[in-house]
Amino acid sequence: MNDVKTILMLDGDGIGPEVMRETRRVIDWFSANGGTRYELTNGLVGGASYDAHGQPLTDDTLKLASEADAVLLGAVGGPQWEDLNFDKKPERGLLGLRKELGLFANLRPAVVFEALAEASTLKTDIVAGLNMIIVRELTGGIYFGEPRGVEKLPDGSRKGVNSLVYTSDEVERIARVAFDLAKKRNGRLCSVDKANVLECTLMWRETVEQVHADYPQVALSHMYVDNAAMQLVRDPKQFDVIVTTNMFGDILSDCAAMLTGSLGMLPSASLGEKCADGRIPSMYEPVHGSAPDIAGKNLANPLAAILSFAMMLRYSFDDTTSADTLEDAVKRLLVSGARTADIMEAGGRQVSTSEMGDAILFELENTAS
Repeated sequence: MNDVKTILMLDGDGIGPEVMRETRRVIDWFSANGGTRYELTNGLVGGASYDAHGQPLTDDTLKLASEADAVLLGAVGGPQWEDLNFDKKPERGLLGLRKELGLFANLRPAVVFEALAEASTLKTDIVAGLNMIIVRELTGGIYFGEPRGVEKLPDGSRKGVNSLVYTSDEVERIARVAFDLAKKRNGRLCSVDKANVLECTLMWRETVEQVHADYPQVALSHMYVDNAAMQLVRDPKQFDVIVTTNMFGDILSDCAAMLTGSLGMLPSASLGEKCADGRIPSMYEPVHGSAPDIAGKNLANPLAAILSFAMMLRYSFDDTTSADTLEDAVKRLLVSGARTADIMEAGGRQVSTSEMGDAILFELENTAS
């Protein structure tokens, strides 16, 4: 009997439903042609959830997420929800999922596919062959630290406060994820901090050093975040795995993403700690946003969402063979010249969202035959 895995599909807002539509087709193909059957359930998050329920994340959706083997999310946000109170904004639904599921480790690869090297804004020789990954701590740091908020001062002015807070246990936890990844890749880990001015990240650096003692086969280096930003655009191939704080990872991963030429090509994974039943809470999502300017026009690039499913196969379901099959199919279709508008700078023939879905299914069928 085939193994059965449940996936919660959260289309979200903007182009989310369009890219997730094509990803469903890919998942259905693997259900029909592989050793695992994927049962898909659906839920609302972000602006779509607010419009339906008055909340960006409901208890029902959170329950579905906690019971699923993995979650796949499209995108959240859009201009129609910008004037909502802070706790009602679509992005609070995304942050709520991360926090309630305990998704502390965010993996964001930056890979330059050979056929797309010329689409980068950097010189081709700088980015060709780039294959790195940023491990971002996701549930601590300045985005969640207390105290926080805005208060009115006696003189009538206002003071805003956000606190950068980490415990050594939180740092050790994310460091071990990064060291384990580096051990399986090229054996190099760079920890990014601002230890020269922020005591919290000095503690971060000291804790990473302590964890390093358990991974002697991995070469560890440290870099201040401002220098890391510069080095990402100067010589990105010097990096293999980067581990860093929530805010620094947020910024650096978007910088690394643009080295590849388009946010529409990049997946991500957010992982938690293993549960008593053996499951690892996980959520996968494309790096791109909701792109409201092209939503509903069949123009969006679905490959980041499809590659997020490949990451799910690899990290949640331990199915390296299927993950490689899907990633190789993406490489072949790019070599064939299929391009959505965001990657047309690399040359080729422009296709729509649905046509890109057709192209990936064509490559998968050729693999099966």
